[in-house]
Amino acid sequence: MTFMNGSMIAGVCLIALVAFAPAALADSPEMAAEEDSRLYTFLEIEQFEYRIGSEDTLSWEAQGWIGGDYNKVWLKTQGDHTIDKETKNAEVQLLYSRAIAALWDLQIGGRYDVKPDPSRGYAIFGIEGLAPYFFEIDAAVFVSNKGDASARIEAEYELLLTQRLIVRPSVELNFAAQEVKELDIGSGLSEVELGLRVRYEIVREAAPYIGVSWERKAGRTADFARRKGEDVGDLTFVTGVRFWF
Repeated sequence: MTFMNGSMIAGVCLIALVAFAPAALADSPEMAAEEDSRLYTFLEIEQFEYRIGSEDTLSWEAQGWIGGDYNKVWLKTQGDHTIDKETKNAEVQLLYSRAIAALWDLQIGGRYDVKPDPSRGYAIFGIEGLAPYFFEIDAAVFVSNKGDASARIEAEYELLLTQRLIVRPSVELNFAAQEVKELDIGSGLSEVELGLRVRYEIVREAAPYIGVSWERKAGRTADFARRKGEDVGDLTFVTGVRFWF
């Protein structure tokens, strides 16, 4: 799968997310009917950034939804493309979300990994919401069409230095229930990513940022990488833009 394939899919997802918003607002009959059944839309390009490290990459993370207070349909995508080479990883998720408590949603759906090879589909069972002290949590369990199971936990926090200058630390942990040799993934904790980004909100909806990101493979996954002569860790400096509407 080439960069164009990964990028094209991500591009289609972004276009679909953008297209959802005006269409839903304009065509929804519920909007003119009952307040509780109105359809809302949201699109956030949380990360669109250039990473400078051992390999320079263009990375993205975007998500959007359409729905009401209790039921939503989510579309999420994220990935990394090595400049002048190929897409390292790219995935798309389509989820149904149901509010189960104040600020917490239960999510089920599917995920398709365009990269890495071999491509795979996954069933998703997850939860997303705002924990005490305003930590944003996104946790999910994935079961692939080959039967292997994995999990991902993401946590983020926003610290306001001023009303416009915001520090956003983040952590992502990936786990695998078993060894998946085709994807060079070992069982247990497989990968850790820590990030720290500082953004300046020109307006609420748009903010350029700079920061750092540190990724490291762990356990057997790191062993697989070493055998292939790959680095198991990488510190990158990032610059990008975050926007939403």
